[in-house]
Amino acid sequence: MKAGVIVFPGSNCDRDAYYALREVLGYAVEYLWHDEVRDLRDYGLVVVPGGFSYGDYLRPGAIARFARIMDSLQAYVERGGLVLGICNGFQILCEAGLLPGALTRNIGLKFRCMPVHLRVENAETPFTRRYQRGEVLQIPIAHGDGRYVCDEATLQQLRANGQVLFRYCSPTGVLGEAWNPNGSVDHIAGVANAHFNVLGMMPHPERACELLLGSADGRRLLQVG
Repeated sequence: MKAGVIVFPGSNCDRDAYYALREVLGYAVEYLWHDEVRDLRDYGLVVVPGGFSYGDYLRPGAIARFARIMDSLQAYVERGGLVLGICNGFQILCEAGLLPGALTRNIGLKFRCMPVHLRVENAETPFTRRYQRGEVLQIPIAHGDGRYVCDEATLQQLRANGQVLFRYCSPTGVLGEAWNPNGSVDHIAGVANAHFNVLGMMPHPERACELLLGSADGRRLLQVG
C-alpha cells in the first residue's frame, strides 16, 4: 500500500510515522510537504503526524490548517480517502473542521508523556477492524494540549453514531478520572468523522508498533490496507 506523511515546519513525529509505515509494515511511503498542492488519490492512507506545526503559534494546529496541502487533504477526504491525525495531527484536523470538537490545555496545565491504556469502543471501522470492541491497548502519549472538548450536542452525536473509537481507561478497561491523563470529556482519546474515514487521536500508535518499544498494540491500527 502507498502511504503519505505530511510534514509541516515543526513536525517532529513525521519520521516516527514514516519508520512505522515503511520499516515495520512494509508500505511504500512518501513525505508530503506542507506547501504543496498534491493529487492524493493514489494514497491508501495519509498521516498527519505529531509535533508542533508552525511552532504551535496562536494555538496548536491553528496555522497548519491554512497550509496548501490541507486543500489537497480536504479533497482526498471527500473522495473517501483514509486520514489518521496523531497528536498535533488531531489538533490540525479539528482546526480544519475535518473532525468535530477541539483540543485544549491538559487539566493541571502539565505536559504528559507516558504510556496510557485505551479501550476500543468501535471495532467496525477501517482503523479498528483488527481489534475487538472492549479490548484494552497500551499506547504512549506526549502532549500538553490533549484535552478533548466539545459541546453537549456534539457529544451526544458522537456517542449515538459510534464515532468515539477510543477512551482512556484502566489496565482492565475501567473508565475513571484517575485514568484520564488530560481531562478529556467523556474520557475520549480518539474520534472519527461521520464517514469513519478520518480518525484523530492523541496517543501515538506509531510509537507502539514493536515490542522492543514496550507495546505493539498500535501496529494493527496502521494496517488499514
